[in-house]
Amino acid sequence: MLIRSFVSACLILTVTSFATAGADPQAVKISQFSGKPVPRFESLRYSAVHGRKGPSRDHKIVWRYEREGMPVLVIKETRDWVQVRDADGDEVWVQARMLKDAPHIVLMTESVMRKKPNVAARGVATLQEGVVAELDHCEAAWCEIKADKYRGWVSKSAIWGTEIQTGGL
Repeated sequence: MLIRSFVSACLILTVTSFATAGADPQAVKISQFSGKPVPRFESLRYSAVHGRKGPSRDHKIVWRYEREGMPVLVIKETRDWVQVRDADGDEVWVQARMLKDAPHIVLMTESVMRKKPNVAARGVATLQEGVVAELDHCEAAWCEIKADKYRGWVSKSAIWGTEIQTGGL
């Protein structure tokens, strides 16, 4: 009887651990090439970065990014190349040296930057869709950013570059 109870308890713990492991939507791995987590956000280091169909200069250029600081989601890596996804969902390969760790976001909709993380707080500036800004930090549903000479809070739902969605990776 004692053995049967022990086996039952082990089975319950095993089933619970499988259910918990399968429920984790953020499957993050450490890259053998950079030693950094994948997926992760990085930003474009330069105002002109070529996105290629594959991980070498022999592959055709399919996209040219012209926004220094624009956030991209790193989804795969080789020694010198990274596959990235942009805010529009496009995926291309860029040379790893074209990226930097500095956190940035892009506004997906026109938004009011506020003095404090609250819809009732005074507006500091109105930011247009497509604005790229430096990310300071996020709290709950708000992120503090710096855009040009303005610093303030925007709704997390209005930006891209903070929430890693691993679906399909």
